[in-house]
Amino acid sequence: MPAITVDGKKIECRDGIPVLQAVLEAGGDVPHYCYHPGLSIVASCRLCLMEMKLPNPQTREPEWVPKLFPSCQTPVKDGMEVRFDSDRVRGNQQHCMEYFLLNHPLDCPVCDKAGECCLQDYSEKFGHASSRMVEDKHKNPKKDIGPRTLLYQDRCVMCTRCVRFAQEIAGTGELTVVNRGNRAEIDVFPGVPLANPLQGNVVDLCPVGCLLDKDFLFKQRVWFLNSTPSVCPGCSRGCTIRIDQNENRVHRLKPRFNEKVNAWWVCDEGRFGWKYVHAADRLRRPLIRRGEQREGIRWEEIPATLQYQLEAHAAADRGAACACVLSPMMSCEEAWLLAKFVRRLAPSAALVPGPAPRVGDDQTFASGFRISAEKCPNRRGVERVIAGLGGTRWSWDELLANATAGSVKFAYVTGGYPSALFTKETATALGKAAFLAVHDLFASPLSDVAELLLPGAAWAERDGAFMNDDGLLQPFERAIPPLEGVKRDGQVFFELFGQRGLYRAADVRALMAAEMPEFSQVYAPRELPEHAH
Repeated sequence: MPAITVDGKKIECRDGIPVLQAVLEAGGDVPHYCYHPGLSIVASCRLCLMEMKLPNPQTREPEWVPKLFPSCQTPVKDGMEVRFDSDRVRGNQQHCMEYFLLNHPLDCPVCDKAGECCLQDYSEKFGHASSRMVEDKHKNPKKDIGPRTLLYQDRCVMCTRCVRFAQEIAGTGELTVVNRGNRAEIDVFPGVPLANPLQGNVVDLCPVGCLLDKDFLFKQRVWFLNSTPSVCPGCSRGCTIRIDQNENRVHRLKPRFNEKVNAWWVCDEGRFGWKYVHAADRLRRPLIRRGEQREGIRWEEIPATLQYQLEAHAAADRGAACACVLSPMMSCEEAWLLAKFVRRLAPSAALVPGPAPRVGDDQTFASGFRISAEKCPNRRGVERVIAGLGGTRWSWDELLANATAGSVKFAYVTGGYPSALFTKETATALGKAAFLAVHDLFASPLSDVAELLLPGAAWAERDGAFMNDDGLLQPFERAIPPLEGVKRDGQVFFELFGQRGLYRAADVRALMAAEMPEFSQVYAPRELPEHAH
């Protein structure tokens, strides 16, 4: 690994990266706007300029040269020496900041970016308390550039991150720079709105409050938000994200860097697809059918109720007429706990992977980012659990065929899908079972015929691990508590499994690993330094 000297301190760095990236990864803080490690380098903002030692043409001895160099565009070289802690570098930073603030409005109190804005941070560190600008500021109108995004041009610092993203990552190129000099501005091409499936990333990329998300606009101050690392459940890719919530309500999702899956990005489908978590029509209490009527049942009674029913229907044939549907919306730990409970009482019971919905075809973008057509996060994880436990396995179609023929006496069906998936045909088939338990988020034709109906927790209310379509096992954490009256799925299955205390996904994975070693370790992406993204 090459070693360079920065402000008198030697640091080791990865070969071929820019000096700016090396300093950031070493824990330093170099101001920059236009640089992003996932985009091409244009060196336009000039904030990251540095001094560098070069050999004197006559003496060949290294000495500081009067020219300043862009650290974002200068690759590291073993033995090089640079410095940012100098009067010339600080003077450049102050002059650049003065230029960026010439036409910038003083509207931080009403700007959504306040609290996570690089312009605020750098202005405090490198700017002046007063401006020498005496002419009227150049004002640009607010622009509605797409169905989800607004552009406040007078806040722009012309870093062009958004333009490069549309060209290089999304490959759609809706954004461009029009005009020149202090009249330059970002805009869309005529008749071409910013509406590509990855467009929400331009709001993340914007270092100031220029590009704003209509969905989040004026909803929350960012310093009130608590962030939780998670995994997107929107498709089988398993993009790593963070959930930003306040007062037990999700307000936005943001991507987290993951070099093996999604790099710095996330699609709009995942970014905005969490609204069902707070849907008013979610199931909120467990119900049991007694005669022709349904009535509430306490969570404490459910383990004994299920155990009694399962034992009764498994007594004659070790559970050959029993089935358990493990939804691909479940975590690996939840699927294992439920399957172990069923198999302990009904060794011949069939384990059934739940239906994995698909919408259209996979979408692959210019950068290689992919959106999977399979709209569930954990089909492979559930299938691996089923394979590891062995025994009878049915497909979803086989379950419906056997149920239609009257061969299923007991069925436990898990759902958790954000949209309706269980149809009247499904209900007609499985409704023939003597005892049907349905564990789901929303009411459906299937839940209408269930003897036992359990409300499920959404993915943001649970913790565990998903296995993506590349076989990568990734953990996610609980961001908010379940709705009142709802119990976390993992806790329910933990108690069915015969355990006491609180369910912890990591503890369950340790039990799983004794039978299936591939669950012994999960992949957690490395953390990026502040301001490096």
